[in-house]
Amino acid sequence: MARQIGRLRAWAECAAFAAPWAMLRSLPLERAVRTGAAIGAIALLFDFYNRSIAHRNLDLAFANLGLRERSSILRDTYRNFGRMAAEWVHFPELAVHNIDRYVTYTGREHWADAIERSQGRGILVLTAHFGNFELLSVAHSIYGNRIAIVQRPNRNPVLDYAVAARRQRFGNLTVARKGAAREVIRLLRDNWMVAIPLDLDTRHGAFVDFFGKPAATNPALARIAMATGAPVLPAFMVRQGTAARHQITILPLIDVRNSGDRSESINQYTQAFTAVIEGMVRRYPDHWNWIHRRWKTRPPHESRFY
Repeated sequence: MARQIGRLRAWAECAAFAAPWAMLRSLPLERAVRTGAAIGAIALLFDFYNRSIAHRNLDLAFANLGLRERSSILRDTYRNFGRMAAEWVHFPELAVHNIDRYVTYTGREHWADAIERSQGRGILVLTAHFGNFELLSVAHSIYGNRIAIVQRPNRNPVLDYAVAARRQRFGNLTVARKGAAREVIRLLRDNWMVAIPLDLDTRHGAFVDFFGKPAATNPALARIAMATGAPVLPAFMVRQGTAARHQITILPLIDVRNSGDRSESINQYTQAFTAVIEGMVRRYPDHWNWIHRRWKTRPPHESRFY
């Protein structure tokens, strides 16, 4: 993980975005979302570094598609980045009286199943940096369902503080990813829901297939599920068209059993979790964060992709 930058540089970075953020904040949310999409499309033209990473990732994941199709996915991805930025600056307006205008649920029967199986042991939520993932936890808490989010701290401490403040407004918690296992187990004992995004490269992870390529993946979710018996519930935020309306999409539970060879089981469950994420990315490719170097860590003796 990159170390956090100094506060002076952090404030300077935030200042560079102050004008577009203020402009988006001044607009009604629906109009801001449309404007944000346009800003995202413009950002794609100038973001040479991240654009090259995204093109490489799309080549790896969708080699069967032509350049025009992969480029279309990337354009839509950046438009979604702009929409997410517009929604983020409007988070303070969201409350109990209006959240259902912007976020609803689908698949709540799977959540009910998780509660029944949990028996007070908490629930582990499998998710990813997919769709407006910040809105996922915020909306869930506005509906009265607190959740803890395991996160990698942002390199910019000022932005990191702002993100945490929005998450915690309705009772959520953030847990630093490094050394998170003990805190996660404690939260589960207190019957919390704990969300663990599992789509980031990790230097010392288990290699599992992601779009047919070995991807270093954090095995902590499998380890904790096996140790605690907490059910694993996949949940993702899916935008409805191009508007500021979303569905928290809850998928069937993944049954984790503590049996057989522990190391082999951890790899098998980590692969199963990753397959769920891949399935969502294939369905909604513009929702995923293609600028992340997901295949950065390679197995021994394998050439680097970036």
